[in-house]
Amino acid sequence: MGVSTSAPQKGVAVVTVDFPPVNALPVRGWYELAAAVRAAGSDPEVRCVVLTAEGRGFNAGVDIKEMQRTEGHGALIGANRGCFEAFAAVYECEVPVVAAVHGFCLGGGIGLAGNADAIVASDDATFGLPELDRGALGAATHLARLVPQHLMRTLYYTSRTATAEELHRHGSVWRVVPRAELRSAALELADEIAAKDGHLIRLAKAAINGIDPVDVRRSYRFEQGFTFEANLSGVADRVRDTFGTHTSGTSGTDTSGTDKEQRA
Repeated sequence: MGVSTSAPQKGVAVVTVDFPPVNALPVRGWYELAAAVRAAGSDPEVRCVVLTAEGRGFNAGVDIKEMQRTEGHGALIGANRGCFEAFAAVYECEVPVVAAVHGFCLGGGIGLAGNADAIVASDDATFGLPELDRGALGAATHLARLVPQHLMRTLYYTSRTATAEELHRHGSVWRVVPRAELRSAALELADEIAAKDGHLIRLAKAAINGIDPVDVRRSYRFEQGFTFEANLSGVADRVRDTFGTHTSGTSGTDTSGTDKEQRA
């Protein structure tokens, strides 16, 4: 359990997240993920990083139960800072990052996938921000990188999800493949990227980030301010407590109903 890094082929590092049962990451998990991605990207032998996960889904966000059982705002601050670091690590990785997404990609998962350079998804993957149902805010910055503006707003306000095929039609998902083929499809794309000159691919990544029309770090940090306001006002606890009465999971999603979620 945790975050691990492997090197299945030349020039490619695979960072794998495994926090059963649903990859809802505790505070330490976000920092571990950030460190692993930064380390992989700084390795001169690596030209592409694949971000993947074990288990039932790619990522279910933060561990809400950790917040509920922690006195004060320590867990909230830790989760916000951890997410900020993990998202930034993916975006700022010195080499391109390919996200291999399966199952549910919710909350913090959107921050990871939205900051990746390319996404390969299994045909059972769904993407969404159920934040308003869980007493949180944030990651609209990253959802806006995956879908057009008005669809982003509709998904955000309703907590609905979009399928991998829908995102493929919008151009944000490179390929949609059967789940059994996800790893090989992601590695195939990573291998094609890794075939480029290592120095040049790093220059390309820096150049593309430099012309990005949105400063994702500043934009996401702005959103986080409203998360703190929601918590200080008490509304976040009220919504989270309601959520807790309807699910026994430790995550930002009720995984028993993940596949039953309304889809946009």
